[in-house]
Amino acid sequence: MLRRKIESKLNNWKNNSSKKCLLIRGARQVGKTTSVREFGKNYNSFIEINFLKTPELSAIFSGNLDIKTLLLNFSLYLPEADFIPNETLIFLDEIQECPNAITSLKFWMEDGRYDIIASGSMMGIDYKRPTSYPVGSIDYIDMTPMSFEEFLWAKGISEDVLHTLLGHFREQTKIPDALNDKFFSFLREYMCIGGMPEVIAMYVSGSSISDCYKKQTAILNDYRYDIAHYASSDVKIKAEKCYFSLPDQLSKENHKFKYSVVEKGGNARKYESSIEWLLGAYLVISCNNVSRMVSPLMSVKIDDNFRIYPTDIGILTSMFDYSIKKTLFTDSFDKAMGYLRGGLYEALIADMLYKNGHDHLYFRKTEQGSFEIEFLLDDGINVIPVEVKAGNSRSRSLDNALKKDNIPYGYKLITGNAGKDGKKITLPLYMAMFL
Repeated sequence: MLRRKIESKLNNWKNNSSKKCLLIRGARQVGKTTSVREFGKNYNSFIEINFLKTPELSAIFSGNLDIKTLLLNFSLYLPEADFIPNETLIFLDEIQECPNAITSLKFWMEDGRYDIIASGSMMGIDYKRPTSYPVGSIDYIDMTPMSFEEFLWAKGISEDVLHTLLGHFREQTKIPDALNDKFFSFLREYMCIGGMPEVIAMYVSGSSISDCYKKQTAILNDYRYDIAHYASSDVKIKAEKCYFSLPDQLSKENHKFKYSVVEKGGNARKYESSIEWLLGAYLVISCNNVSRMVSPLMSVKIDDNFRIYPTDIGILTSMFDYSIKKTLFTDSFDKAMGYLRGGLYEALIADMLYKNGHDHLYFRKTEQGSFEIEFLLDDGINVIPVEVKAGNSRSRSLDNALKKDNIPYGYKLITGNAGKDGKKITLPLYMAMFL
């Protein structure tokens, strides 16, 4: 069983005396079902319905939604289900397939005798919308593919080693060369394998990179199916084109998302709804340019100037030719990738920030292109610039940003070691897992 960060969140939810029903959202195959099943072992009774695998069980929710009626229906369709007050977890998986089950969450919460967890892969899109959404009855957790730190747990890296690295991060001190080199090796593995749990499980159990790549391409085919199945007829083809254009988008010198890369003559009017669908399906992360580096960044974002990244770096590298996978396991990766490594490293940091809970990403690039900061973090008061360097070249944009009084410090992420120079904190790329 792979260790996941969601475990502590689920335990905190269980121990909250005033908890609501819990809805876990996220893309398909990120581990939602497995995590809830494992968590269900904490209960004396665990009842699971998957509306995608057993659509006939939607009939349980076809009539009145009061709890007395629902319990009666459960006894008819699932006679083995044991409802023990205060000791039962009911898991409603792929709940987007049963709108009435979504509506019923309000009544389960009001009844309060049973813990309810629902999950869905398509909860952020307009698909089979329930007639009455249970506003105020739901707590939410957005689940991502496994993070770099979770990948390291799967590889058996000890907490003592990670704690040592965290100490260097906090103190901005040089990491021993052997340790630094080893973690860059782990980082290249992560760029290849990514965070899809089934792929990581295959890898740590000894499967070849080739077999892992086949599994990743199968997941991509599943995503292609999801787009065709869940997107409306006017969006599905365009959403697929946008999604699978990402390698080309990130291979350009300018990583701004361009509709013309999707299709010659493409424009926002034609494709904008497709981007919104991909965001709602948790398949991509958006990163908006801002007009100024001030908090809150959302207030100064430029809506029509953005970059798009997949929500998992391993899925992105699987969209390229397999040769990239092989190159990632060599020390010549930086030299072999040339201009492409900038886009890959940028997508890697987007992956790490997203999985650390940064739901909204921002960057700053002037129209002239003379000033560019790849990522901007917002702590509610200050803006923290994060510059990503494929090597360790000069950071003119970051140096200029740090001259501003409202920028307390900034990070320069490099393929080197850690250090500090005034307000500039230099870190190896893998330490983005601590941001």
